[in-house]
Amino acid sequence: MIHNALARPALIAAAVSLSAALAATGVAADDGLGDYRDRFEPLPHLPPIPAHNSLTEEKVELGNMLFFEPRISSSGVISCATCHNPALGWADRIPRATGHDGQIGDRNTPTVLNSGFLGAQFWDGREPDLEGQALGPIQADIEMAMDLDAALERLEEFELYQEKFAEAFPGDAAPINKENLAQALASFQRTLNTPNSPFDRYLRGDMNAIDDQEKRGMQAFVDTGCIACHSGPALTDSNFWAIQVPGSTDVGRFDVTGDEADMYKFRTPTLRNVGVTYPYMNNGATETLEEAVAIMGREMLNREFEDEMIADITAFLHTLTGKMPEFEVPALP
Repeated sequence: MIHNALARPALIAAAVSLSAALAATGVAADDGLGDYRDRFEPLPHLPPIPAHNSLTEEKVELGNMLFFEPRISSSGVISCATCHNPALGWADRIPRATGHDGQIGDRNTPTVLNSGFLGAQFWDGREPDLEGQALGPIQADIEMAMDLDAALERLEEFELYQEKFAEAFPGDAAPINKENLAQALASFQRTLNTPNSPFDRYLRGDMNAIDDQEKRGMQAFVDTGCIACHSGPALTDSNFWAIQVPGSTDVGRFDVTGDEADMYKFRTPTLRNVGVTYPYMNNGATETLEEAVAIMGREMLNREFEDEMIADITAFLHTLTGKMPEFEVPALP
């Protein structure tokens, strides 16, 4: 049941070395697009780990259990995995999430894949890190709708959880508490990463990992200015930009800050695995990646992309789908 992501860095390193060796021997000749490749970064195996929450196998295993645990919801049937379904790109593929008592949320469910690389959490950035994010859905009225103290009391009822919390947080006299609940969930989520996408392999030296159309899309992505916001290993600057997508009246970050300058601003979403985390935009009303590319060109770049460019950029975005993380659905007490 232990999540084995912590055991894979050596395998990733070996794969990277092999790719470099192939490039060095001329198996993958340079394609002349080095100036474009230099604008991107491969996705590391793990995101930065905060000093206050070291990543351990015990925390990851506990977090895995808690992620799939429905009894920390008011109804006893909703878990984190309900909206962040591993089979659906760790999202839910519906416009807006359905939570407690069938209530519909205001925003599309972001994927938790690679979420440890983000500099802010939620569409409006109301939490700075995964520890802050972890407890929000449990308590939200339209999500899991569970009083946090009541959720902890439920966990206390199970001897297995008593043991797992004690193993994960051996220095605590009463380890089943909200801080440790958040740290365990955050630790598990930091292992849900998707390195070794075709584009990552291309950046590491395999010139044949993506085809000519996908390379044209990469060039268009840079030349049109998409990379100004979608940068870094997760292809997001984690900053907030004003956009009013079709059908949305959501005021975005303004709800958090009350600052008029933040009206209609949302965090730049990651483009990693964007090909499998549809529908798009904060309201989930954009069904296809082609439509999303066209909207972003119009709204953010003041350009009407031609169909051929939309097809090329879309093809490039599909190369950002990486290897899904390995995990085991836990046996709950």
